[in-house]
Amino acid sequence: MANKTSRLQQWLEAIWYDPEKKNSIGRFLLMPLSYVYSAINNYQRNTQTKNLAKLACPVIVIGNITVGGTGKTPLTIHVVKLLQKSGYKPAIITRGYGGKATTWPQSVTVDSDASLVGDEAVLMASRTSVPVFAGANRLESIEQLLKVHDCDVIVSDDGLQHYKLPRDIQIAVIDATRQLGNGYCLPAGPLREKKERLDDCDLIVVNGQNTQNYNYHEMTLLGHTLINLSTNIEKDLSDFNGQEVQAMTGIGNPQRFYTTLKSQGLKVIENSFPDHHAFEVSDLSFSTESIVLMTEKDAVKCKPLLRLGSADNYWYLPITAKLSTDFDASLLEKLKKIQ
Repeated sequence: MANKTSRLQQWLEAIWYDPEKKNSIGRFLLMPLSYVYSAINNYQRNTQTKNLAKLACPVIVIGNITVGGTGKTPLTIHVVKLLQKSGYKPAIITRGYGGKATTWPQSVTVDSDASLVGDEAVLMASRTSVPVFAGANRLESIEQLLKVHDCDVIVSDDGLQHYKLPRDIQIAVIDATRQLGNGYCLPAGPLREKKERLDDCDLIVVNGQNTQNYNYHEMTLLGHTLINLSTNIEKDLSDFNGQEVQAMTGIGNPQRFYTTLKSQGLKVIENSFPDHHAFEVSDLSFSTESIVLMTEKDAVKCKPLLRLGSADNYWYLPITAKLSTDFDASLLEKLKKIQ
């Protein structure tokens, strides 16, 4: 199956992350647009963050300053479970990106249709069992959520750049491999905001090995057990050592998933789709002998497409975020101070 990632995306990512193309003609052509983008972003932030009203309960925002996947959703799940263990009653708000619902916000449960409310929203609802509301307007989501649920902490999955949302704690996530790319704002670089924005964050998490000696908290994503989409049977990832597999992804940084599979000795055929891709049956049309592996986020959307056929060879890999006890203690201490 051909790689579905657009040529434009491949070209941009080469400019953003390939050191050999850091000074390419493409970046210089895009720099004027980056200056315009930064000016607009600064104006929006300065105007939209003024006189924000304090909400009924604390808000923790988990986001990043780069485009693409950095591990926000696994970290959100970790934070929510930490809060639950600590006696809090958390809830989640999220964008619902890719959802095609005609009205928002949407209350999301494990049984919600991912095509309507977004794949990440359904994933978080199934992994945490806490109230989840999806919608572009985060304030509306909180308002509707508090009308029907008794919660004392709101965790926002993404939303660092949703400036109209009051927040008490900001957590930024950085991918250890890609980091901040070439350090430029969109479109010449991958930054949504200038890197100085990190100075405003309460906690910064590096997804992967912190090789740059930052004073950040290190996060490791663990995934060793595959789950079958048809039977829910579990198998250790290492059981597929030496076998050829079709790995398919519709996530922001697919290489992390492929690397995980290869590290266990699997022979990986890569099938990359754009982030939040709306999968169709034709996308899943592999030979009957093929072993197909996907992320849990993609499985949320693909499982309904496989109900009419055999899904015995289709597996997904759940991921769990592991952070230091120092991160957990720091977050709880900061939350305690604002209550």
